[in-house]
Amino acid sequence: MQLRIIVAGKPALAYAKAGVEEYLKRLSRSGNHELVVIKAGSREDVSERLLERSQGCYRIAMDERGDRLTTRKLCERIEALEMRGDVKTVAFLIGAADGHTEALRASCDLILTLSSFTLQHELALLVLLEQLYRVASLKSGSPYHRD
Repeated sequence: MQLRIIVAGKPALAYAKAGVEEYLKRLSRSGNHELVVIKAGSREDVSERLLERSQGCYRIAMDERGDRLTTRKLCERIEALEMRGDVKTVAFLIGAADGHTEALRASCDLILTLSSFTLQHELALLVLLEQLYRVASLKSGSPYHRD
């Protein structure tokens, strides 16, 4: 199963760029992750582009109002999706500064939060990539994740 992370705008802050590069490099070992950057813009434009680029995918919107999962629970959810057989790609959707539209949220299969805080989208991308790396390490038996 492919994991596609779709984000509005390339990271511009030095710490975010470096962190994103690092976790993409680490995730490349598992070979099933793809980062897609779309053009930033208004909430409506970004939501429309996110929906377009995630068509046919199991959609997970990253939103501070979403469900909170532990890393282990996220791993279990991803493993359950892998076992279903009908899900080929899971798309994690990260909006721009103004967040997602209601239409986008309604079109998603799951809405997750990384924090109860509102996160700047570059930081949200970095945190999500780190969590996906933790999931990959759990699945591979690596000692990276500790409960």
